[in-house]
Amino acid sequence: MLDALEDKELNFRFDERRLIGRRFNKTLNRLRGIFDKERHEIIEQEKYFGLMLDHVKTGVVVVEDSGRVNYCNNTALALLGVATFGHIRQIRSVSDSLYEIFQSITDGVEERTSYYNESGKMTIALTASAATIGKEHVLVIAFNDISNEIAENEQESWSKLIRVLTHEIMNTVTPIASLSETLLKFDNVDGEVRNGLSTISQSSRGLIKFVDTYRNLTRISTPSKKAFYFRELAERVINLTREQAVVSGAVCTYVEKSEDVLLYADEGQITQILINLVKNAVQAEAKNIEITAEINLSEHIIINIINDGHPISKESQEEIFVPFYTTKQEGTGIGLSLSRQIMRLHNGSLKLTRSDEKGTVFTLVFK
Repeated sequence: MLDALEDKELNFRFDERRLIGRRFNKTLNRLRGIFDKERHEIIEQEKYFGLMLDHVKTGVVVVEDSGRVNYCNNTALALLGVATFGHIRQIRSVSDSLYEIFQSITDGVEERTSYYNESGKMTIALTASAATIGKEHVLVIAFNDISNEIAENEQESWSKLIRVLTHEIMNTVTPIASLSETLLKFDNVDGEVRNGLSTISQSSRGLIKFVDTYRNLTRISTPSKKAFYFRELAERVINLTREQAVVSGAVCTYVEKSEDVLLYADEGQITQILINLVKNAVQAEAKNIEITAEINLSEHIIINIINDGHPISKESQEEIFVPFYTTKQEGTGIGLSLSRQIMRLHNGSLKLTRSDEKGTVFTLVFK
C-alpha cells in the first residue's frame, strides 16, 4: 500500500472476505478511500480554479526553471496569439523582446513591451511572482493588455494640447485678420501695401480655417445610438463612395459573415468612419475594397475594412492615429484620430490589424 501511495497509485484493494486480517484490511481500505476522496477533491479544486482563471482578463503563465510552461490560461493564449504554449521558446515567433522578458523577468519586477499579433499591435504590462510547487521552483507571470489605456491617455493629452493651441492661435490670429480686412477698405492704401494686407488677410483666414478644423477633435458630440442592421449602413457607404471608387477603378463590396448583424450605435458617426476608411483605401490605389461584419464568440461585433492598396509603411503604422500626422500632401491628419475617438465613445476600438503586401485591414470592434 505504501509503495502504491508513493507512486500516486490507488488501484488496490485488500480482501475483506477472509476471516484472518479482515479488520486490518478493512482499515487499510478505509485509508485508501480517504486518500482517493482527497485526490478527487484536489482535482475538482484544480478544475474550479482553472475555470476561474480562464474567465479573468489577465494572462497567467506558470513557468518552470527549465522554461517549460506548467500552466497557461486562455487569456494568455489570446494575448500572445498562440494556440498552445508548452515552452517559452515558442514566444520567439511572436516577439524577440517578449521572449527576452520571459527569460529575464524576476520576482516583483514590472516590465512593458509591444508586439504584433493577429489582433494588431499589443502593449502589455508583465509582473512575476516566485513560488514553489512541491520541490519545483516556478515563476507565475501575469500580464495585461494596456493598449487601450495608453491610447486613451495619449488621446487625452492630444486633446488638451489642441484646446490650448487652438485657443492661443485664434486669440492671436483673429485680430490680425480683422484689422487687415478693415485697412483694405480704405481708398488711400497704395498698391504694395494693399497687396501685403491682402496676403496677411488671406493667410490669417486660412490659418483660422485650419485651426477650426482641428477643433473637431475636441468637439465630438455624444453618440445618439439606435439599433439598425449593419448591412443597410454598409450598402449606403458603398453608394456614397461609388463615384470616387469608379474613377479610380476600384470595386467596394460587402460580405456579411454572421446573419443579420444588428448594431446599436450612432449611424451617422459610424458612416463617417467607414467613408473615411474607404476613401483612404481608394487613395492608396486599391482595386478591391471589402467591408465584412461578423459576431465573434464573445458576442462582439467585428467590422473589417480590407483593401489591396499600397501597404502602410512600418514607420507610418506607429503614427497614423496621432493627430496632425498625415502622408498626404493635402491631408489634415485628423481623419483616423477622429474615427478612433468616435469608436471610444461607442465603448469600442479601431485598430490597424495588418498592412503588408497581402493587404491592409482596419478593424472596428463594438463590445
